[in-house]
Amino acid sequence: MLCLAVFLPIVAGLAMLIVPPKTRAQREWAVEGVTIITSLIVLFCLTHRSETPAVAFMLMQDMPVAFVIDGLGSVFTALVAFLWPLAVLYGFEYMEHEGGENHFFALYTITYGVTLGISTAANIMTMYIFYEFLTLATIPLVMHGTSRESIAAGRMYMIYSFFGAAVAFVGVMIIIAFGNGGAFVMGGVLSEAFASEHPLLLRIGYLCAFAGFGVKAAVFPMHAWLPKASVAPTPVTALLHAVAVVKSGVFAIMRLTYFSFGAHLLRGTWAQHIAMLLAVLTIVYGSTMAVREHHFKRRLAYSTISNLSYIVLAACLMTAEGLTAALAHMLFHALMKITLFFCAGAVLVKTHKTQIESLRGFGSIMPFTFSVYTVAALALMGTPLLPGFVSKWMIGMAAVHSGTVMGTLGVAAILVSAVLTAIYLMSVAFFAFFRPLEDTEGLTVGRCYDPTWKMKLPLAILTIAIVACGVFSNSIIAKLAAVAAGVI
Repeated sequence: MLCLAVFLPIVAGLAMLIVPPKTRAQREWAVEGVTIITSLIVLFCLTHRSETPAVAFMLMQDMPVAFVIDGLGSVFTALVAFLWPLAVLYGFEYMEHEGGENHFFALYTITYGVTLGISTAANIMTMYIFYEFLTLATIPLVMHGTSRESIAAGRMYMIYSFFGAAVAFVGVMIIIAFGNGGAFVMGGVLSEAFASEHPLLLRIGYLCAFAGFGVKAAVFPMHAWLPKASVAPTPVTALLHAVAVVKSGVFAIMRLTYFSFGAHLLRGTWAQHIAMLLAVLTIVYGSTMAVREHHFKRRLAYSTISNLSYIVLAACLMTAEGLTAALAHMLFHALMKITLFFCAGAVLVKTHKTQIESLRGFGSIMPFTFSVYTVAALALMGTPLLPGFVSKWMIGMAAVHSGTVMGTLGVAAILVSAVLTAIYLMSVAFFAFFRPLEDTEGLTVGRCYDPTWKMKLPLAILTIAIVACGVFSNSIIAKLAAVAAGVI
């Protein structure tokens, strides 16, 4: 069943490229149908988990392409399966003005299966293969529209991703060679004997893998592709910046740290310090650039850069408490950020506005959209009772409890970023609700420019999910703590 969940959307997407649906209705039913069926299969696999990997095929002797849902994988897999049907439904209305819908939704469907391949990979080679496929599937999505800006963004994304994959392969080879084939095991697969005999190889290998997979996690200085990629259609950027690509990056770093190299072998080494320092720098850099950015989607892109390194910082603390905090922010940030991008996309589709200053008074003509935006913004900036506060508090406490200098720097970075986050997110809400509408480009006062139900329904469900995560955060954190402890 797990192999079916991975390959069904890939095969369906390829079939759509070969034999495109004849009408928009047929395409929408086919795409949403395959997506929902896949999510239901994933739900079955999550509730009937097996510890025995499902082998799809043998890449070579003693190197299976295999899938399994363990505790860590279940978090990312469930997140992807929940968000993808909503993103597809949102995309139907959005893509009406973009064109090329058959090609777009075929690749969009393929990307779903590829992402599930990463989240359920049973070993490092399987994860690496699907990680590469994710790049290949999403490059055309970034370039969709074939404008000069889109092509330039896609080229940059491709160069960064391929370079990252080459660097990461150094770490992958070390794991496979010295870690019994690279199967994921909580605590890592490298032995104490290897760490004592080859300490330099261990640390260089980890940093190569960290830097390589860190490209998709947009860790400084491997981040520049992400703001450029915001030129892509919003259904793409929402997944690039909130779910599939960037979360695959941080997920891969968690896998490497806790299931391949072993946190106990890396804790306290200069490799850990370098990784944490890069995360600290990225947190402050991303927030600072977001404040300076006036383009709506690019501001959210820089916000993503900052928040991804919250997750990386927590994961690189290399403690169970840090991993719990990282999982919490990975989950909560995905819900909050995809909602914010969906709101930005709704504004773009309905009013063609892209600059923050041009959103004056939009709360009066898009009340639903900007009400949802405000809830998600309040959550992401860390307002108590909402999930952003919970995960950021947990990261800060895990950093304090680490008792290290880098942990202290991490707390300082989080505090600086918290102030900047409030500025760059709430200034948009302030413009929308507390400034008069400037009717200079044909926008009619009193007319509602909110999108139709295809966009509203995903936004409403996501808003409910954000609030629910805040209300029921204790139960969620307890599950994540059990995952981090290896109990689940």
